[in-house]
Amino acid sequence: MASEGEKKAVFDAESVVKELRASFAAGTTKSYEWRSTQLNAMLKMMEENEPLIIAALRDDLSKPELESSIYEIAMVKSSCRMALKKMKQWMMPEKAKTSLITFPSSAEIVPEPLGVVLVISAWNYPFLLSLDPVVGAIAAGNAVVLKPSEISPATSSLLARLAADYLDHSCIKVIEGAVPETAALLEQKWDKILYTGNGRIARTVMAAAAKHLTPVVLELGGKCPVIVDSDINLQVATRRIIAGKWGCNNGQACVSPDYIITPKNYAQKLIDSLKCELERFYGKNPLESKDLSRIVNSSHFARLSKLLDEDKVSSKIIHGGERDKANLKIAPTILLDVPQDSLIMTEEIFGPLLPIILVDKVEDSFDVINSSGTRPLAAYLFTNDKKLKKKFIATVSAGGLVVNDTTVHLAEPTLPFGGVGDSGTGAYHGKFSFDTFSHKKAVLCRGFAGDAFVRYPPYSRGKIRLLKALFDGSFLGIIRALIGWSNSKS
Repeated sequence: MASEGEKKAVFDAESVVKELRASFAAGTTKSYEWRSTQLNAMLKMMEENEPLIIAALRDDLSKPELESSIYEIAMVKSSCRMALKKMKQWMMPEKAKTSLITFPSSAEIVPEPLGVVLVISAWNYPFLLSLDPVVGAIAAGNAVVLKPSEISPATSSLLARLAADYLDHSCIKVIEGAVPETAALLEQKWDKILYTGNGRIARTVMAAAAKHLTPVVLELGGKCPVIVDSDINLQVATRRIIAGKWGCNNGQACVSPDYIITPKNYAQKLIDSLKCELERFYGKNPLESKDLSRIVNSSHFARLSKLLDEDKVSSKIIHGGERDKANLKIAPTILLDVPQDSLIMTEEIFGPLLPIILVDKVEDSFDVINSSGTRPLAAYLFTNDKKLKKKFIATVSAGGLVVNDTTVHLAEPTLPFGGVGDSGTGAYHGKFSFDTFSHKKAVLCRGFAGDAFVRYPPYSRGKIRLLKALFDGSFLGIIRALIGWSNSKS
């Protein structure tokens, strides 16, 4: 086996970027034909290797086949197909209006690729979060380096192998490794970096990017709240909460519901419904269920156990709490009325634990969310009250809002996916991915006719009046300025 020093010597980040820049400079990635060829190759890669992808996700996370097939593979396929369908339209220059200031002229906004971009992906959805941004980067005509997470090694290794077999290796590269490899990549100059992960590493990414004035997109997380009003279809609401929490990688998802807020007088009904539906979905012993992902590694298992074992929290468990350290399994766990200053309420949970916070009336939920001082990646509300829905949309700032469901906004490519404040910056999905990896170049064209003498010296009060009228866009002002000028010269 090669030593650590030999491994580092093999990876030359500077040479990787230099090769990609040469390919980009040669114009390889800019044609529609190259972009469509690569996206079709990616589709073929997924269609021919779906069992291998599912197996890798099972190795890394014990992810159920449905979650792997639908929430990872099918979503990337959907992104590819949408890009292939719309890309030619996205690449077209957009006509822009011109004003009297530049008359006569024409203008357009031309999307151009940024150049060589870096995508650093996360371990919880290691296939989706790796390739979905790459789809946008390719569609926009960039050369790409993908750095998958080392915490999901089976998927990372498979991505590297499949990319080398199916995609243009001179323009698209997958770099495996851990902290040394990521650090080496971050030392290079990129034209954009998209990072998915946590805020701590995001600060490192931003600091590295700042040295080269590289723009960044940060897809982070946060404590995503769920407000549950009374007088709703409780069974449907409960099922949708469970699907978004435990049905999304057992809570290990950036948009997973982090805690519930509900009125005190409705809490018991909600709890009873959650318990009933959880048993229906995962059985009396959920640790044996094949439909729940495991915790990704022992470090994260220990972190979640610490949240549960805190003195002020351990007595608040009202359902679940069972743990299997050997198999890294934690059962769906519900906690009631945990203290706001507990670790479970001050840290993003990112696991199968779901606290319920009680309020006197549902409108108080907005104060609970906004008093945290951070803005989540997603926020959810279950209600039939139109006024409450309107207030929720107006009052709660989050990357995305969903009413009467959870997490499904990710599947809608017409909506941007991204955070705000601590939950991230920038957005992608659908055309937003294309725009994220494009520069919108302003182009204005004029002929030699219609040369405006007023812009040239010598300057006079008449020229100032006429130019002001032109900038105001006032035809009457222009006429008055011209008449005034004429009178002053007569």
